[in-house]
Amino acid sequence: MNTQTTYEFPLNERIRVFMRLEQLFLQLSHFSAGSTIYDKRAAISVLLDILMIFRRNDLKSELLKELDRHIKVLNQIGNSQGVDTDKLQQLLTQLNQVSKNLYSSNGKIGVNVMESDLFQSISQRNAIPGGSCSFDLPAFHYWLEQEDAEQQKDLERWTKPLIDIRTAIELILNFVRHSMTPTDEIAEAGFFQMALDSSHPLQLLRVSIDAELPCFAEISGGKHRFTIRFMKPSNDENRPTQSQDDIPFSLTRCMF
Repeated sequence: MNTQTTYEFPLNERIRVFMRLEQLFLQLSHFSAGSTIYDKRAAISVLLDILMIFRRNDLKSELLKELDRHIKVLNQIGNSQGVDTDKLQQLLTQLNQVSKNLYSSNGKIGVNVMESDLFQSISQRNAIPGGSCSFDLPAFHYWLEQEDAEQQKDLERWTKPLIDIRTAIELILNFVRHSMTPTDEIAEAGFFQMALDSSHPLQLLRVSIDAELPCFAEISGGKHRFTIRFMKPSNDENRPTQSQDDIPFSLTRCMF
């Protein structure tokens, strides 16, 4: 059982998109492993969300820029004393391989999947509440009735072009999350604010609190400062209210 609850807040659009995709990939893995029709329905719905983000963003270009930057930083770290050179070389090999795979891929990732008749028809009906019923999408209904092994084969084929994207996002977010050492802070009367140094832009904030505390962290931030309010959930239909207690928490200001 976790003794702490961690809240994260991205401070730029690139990390925000990466974190959304990270969550969707985790959901995709969970539902794809299920054996019921409703698991497969959920898996296809999540896959459509992933592909929609791909259509709206030049993710390959964004990831390659971030990977190249990480490789450059790690190469600079390699000249420092006390660095585990074997571990560093493993990380660089992994980053270089993912970067190479992305550079060698042609066109937008996942475009072939989205252009298939099945996915286009599901995408069109997905915007309608309950729009993927069997009478709306008989081809989808047919696929949902196939053997689990056949469905898994299709899901693997559809998600294969996304593997390198997912690996790159996991690597980048892992570096960012563990880039700095957390500090112990106190939010007086449930409120904490700190100025940001615009010459050293942060990428992510991580706030960890004791899981038994009856409050949650509401984080907001921009270029110049960030604010954390610890809010107490309401037991009725009223809005949550800011805690009046002094809340101890751990703060990580991530920048890689």
